[in-house]
Amino acid sequence: MLTKRVAVTVHASDPLSRAGLISHLRHQPTIDYVPEQSDADRESPAVAVMLADRIDEPTTAELRRLLRGRDQRVVLVARELREPDLLSVVEYGVRAIIWRHQATEQRLLTAVHSAARGDGELPPDLVSRLLNQVGRLQRATAGGTAAGGAVPLFGMAPREVDVLRLLAEGLDTRQIAEKLAYSERTVKNILHALMTRLQLTNRAHAVAYALREGYI
Repeated sequence: MLTKRVAVTVHASDPLSRAGLISHLRHQPTIDYVPEQSDADRESPAVAVMLADRIDEPTTAELRRLLRGRDQRVVLVARELREPDLLSVVEYGVRAIIWRHQATEQRLLTAVHSAARGDGELPPDLVSRLLNQVGRLQRATAGGTAAGGAVPLFGMAPREVDVLRLLAEGLDTRQIAEKLAYSERTVKNILHALMTRLQLTNRAHAVAYALREGYI
């Protein structure tokens, strides 16, 4: 039985959806709805419930804002989630995901309390997809690991950041290799493993990603 009260903020780009979600949560006896402005002054952040039809650039920007610099717990209510999107939201630190069509009051309440405790909650079909994707990424990074140094499953390793920083400065593969004392093949392997792992389409996309995420 859920007894501990949990403070909750609500986030949605559509005002009507946001109002509906607030109404959905407000009458729950173990939920304290907190306007976002009030949460900024709290010692411990509230659980953030975020409603998103899809994971697009505004959604990822909002996730980064919510999670930046605080021990924030996010419950994501999503209409659709592609495999690269799933990896992104896990990387950002989302604690629980609920499909919008399955977001009953009880499921939402359970997910909020799980997030508040620091636990995770995923629909069974997403668990399977995440495990499959992680397995593929681990195999894809094996070549990058051989190039020297540990490769993280998510984010970027320092050597990857070094390569992208020089790429952003306009250096080509040969010049990057000379600067970092790598072979050209090693530079290519690092870039290939990085782009495969993070689902980046080309070098320009990789540089844009690193800039957006604050790596360079």
